Amino acid sequence: MSDSERPTGQQPTATYDSTFLKACRREPVPHTPVWFMRQAGRSLPEYRKVREGIPMLESCMRPELVAEITLQPVRRHSVDAAIYFSDIVVPLKAIGVDLDIKPGVGPVVEKPIRTRADLAQLRDLTPEDVSYVTEAIGLLTAELGETPLIGFAGAPFTLASYLVEGGPSRNHEHTKALMYGDPQLWADLLDRLAEITAAFLKVQIEAGASAVQLFDSWVGALAPADYRRSVMPASTKVFEAVKSYGVPRIHFGVGTGELLGLLGEAGADVVGVDWRVPMDEAARRVGPGKALQGNLDPAVLFSTTEAVEAKTQEILDAAAGLEGHIFNLGHGVLPSTDPDALTRLVEYVHTRTAR
Repeated sequence: MSDSERPTGQQPTATYDSTFLKACRREPVPHTPVWFMRQAGRSLPEYRKVREGIPMLESCMRPELVAEITLQPVRRHSVDAAIYFSDIVVPLKAIGVDLDIKPGVGPVVEKPIRTRADLAQLRDLTPEDVSYVTEAIGLLTAELGETPLIGFAGAPFTLASYLVEGGPSRNHEHTKALMYGDPQLWADLLDRLAEITAAFLKVQIEAGASAVQLFDSWVGALAPADYRRSVMPASTKVFEAVKSYGVPRIHFGVGTGELLGLLGEAGADVVGVDWRVPMDEAARRVGPGKALQGNLDPAVLFSTTEAVEAKTQEILDAAAGLEGHIFNLGHGVLPSTDPDALTRLVEYVHTRTAR
């Protein structure tokens, strides 16, 4: 592809013609690209070794450690993209929100946001707040060469849910109470989080990330009408803020079968699909003009190699007619997954889809 054919805002890079980015742009690929959410993490013994004794949030702020952890699954599995090792609450911690990631629990916020006065916790994020991100991505892009790096952030709804609930929640009762009971405060909260999230993604793109993914882990708790009215404007604001960079924008949520069309409508170039909806049906719900990502159930990896390959083939068959398909799990790699199962899965997808 000549420089004159590249999208406005997209600068020629070593990763531009990678299989992953071509699939994101719905261009012909030599094989279906593969990467895994949470591919860098607890399933790898080398990860557990380098993280030993280091709290999660601290590990996200050490550039050399971040680079090493991000690279580990690329070396081991030969995946087609790296995903920047971080956590969705990192930008909140960076602006001074009093929170910690407690082992076995997750992010816990000391002072949940329940009133307008509580919004004062959320100041603007500057590049200086996350200088370690810029440094880590510089180290990574030098090592990765032609392998793209995916930057990521938590979506406004999921961040808001953590902030309002004070931690992980099964029913999101405080979140929904605020959303329904004080829609103006809710809108202001999500708008502020959209600005923080957009700033965090911009830092990653400007440092060298080739694509970005917005994780809306909890948004599947909402009905489509509530998503459109109370959440989509903030997610759209994030996607619009980074549009001019020309990098692919991926949107993913869990349990979002009823929201798939809206996730694309919010501004994503690629819509992530969890394992509950077949890829061909997901394509129908999303509509034309978007690539799709997914969607093997992570629990399948605990079965036999033959069963993993059979389920994988079902997905590849369902995705055969798509404009663009990136193979992934329908959620993150589970901590006790056998790493060799992931390596075999990458090889199987690459071999079966070779063109």
